[in-house]
Amino acid sequence: MTAVQNLRLKFEPVLTRMFHLYWRFARGMTLGARGVVLDAEDRVFLIQHSYVGGWHLPGGGVEVGESFVDALTRELMEEGRIALTGAPALHGIFFNSHVSPRDHVAVYVVRQYQQDRPPEPNHEIIASGFFAADALPAETTPGTRLRIAEVLEGRPPSATWR
Repeated sequence: MTAVQNLRLKFEPVLTRMFHLYWRFARGMTLGARGVVLDAEDRVFLIQHSYVGGWHLPGGGVEVGESFVDALTRELMEEGRIALTGAPALHGIFFNSHVSPRDHVAVYVVRQYQQDRPPEPNHEIIASGFFAADALPAETTPGTRLRIAEVLEGRPPSATWR
């Protein structure tokens, strides 16, 4: 484990609380958009953040004045160099209570996109890639695993993130 990863693990709980304390006062409710981005072989695109552990679906917060699809479009480009070429399909909206009692995440299935090149690691995204559902990284988060199973195995979506 690198020094940066050790530092992240040490400060992750404090940073998460600080972000959500800020969001509590800046926004009445936090909204997010994430994408289950699938390639032609049904491999899913995942990212690993520098500031929180595990592998996640790409996405992030919906800003004031922004739609869910606008947020998804922005986040996919920022995190994965992925440009939508068709409309994403809404998979579901999930209550994300393990993050905050006011957090909700809209998840979209993305099959129509272009990726001009794989993203290079940066200060926010330290790793990314496409993975087969039966070969996900061990550190893939439980909520991410549930969304992938729902989409690829046809399981009914749950009301909560995990």
